Amino acid sequence: MGETAARTLRADAERSVRAVLEAAERVLAADPGASMEQIAAAAGVARTTVHRRFANRQSLIEALALSAARQLAQAVDDGRPDTAPPLVAMHRITANVLQVKGAWAFALELPAGPGSEAAALQQDIDGRCVDVLRRAQADGLIDGAADLEWVRRVYYALIGESLRGGSGGAGPDALAARIIDTLLHGAGPHA
Repeated sequence: MGETAARTLRADAERSVRAVLEAAERVLAADPGASMEQIAAAAGVARTTVHRRFANRQSLIEALALSAARQLAQAVDDGRPDTAPPLVAMHRITANVLQVKGAWAFALELPAGPGSEAAALQQDIDGRCVDVLRRAQADGLIDGAADLEWVRRVYYALIGESLRGGSGGAGPDALAARIIDTLLHGAGPHA
């Protein structure tokens, strides 16, 4: 088989896997007990295609969690957490994360197995979040005595609540602005 034909087959296989993972997110979000056959039907692929790519339901679930974790890590990277001014980075990252979490809510709620790549990615994301918060603290945006691990947990809770509570028609940028404003200023009057 020529190099072009092999690339075409790889691209087709990647598209099939992506279609299966996207379908798995939709189907499992609606029915966590859905079968591999239901996922295959929703993806528009043969059941054998799903079984050829994923040995069993658990391997599909693990692949789904890993794919979502990778997308979340990319959303953080795209916000330029190390180089953008802290407030800009926080806003970009928040808007990006809202989009990924909105699209992959089921997969991102799956527990990452200890020692898994998804767990390592989540740990890295947590650390990078604290690093951005530390930069914001150095710029005087966050009180110097604040416990940044606590601030990170509050930040994550604000993101989670904004997704669970509905956006009220607000897009990711407006929600990100609301989350960052609440994180930095609370609910009290602005001075």
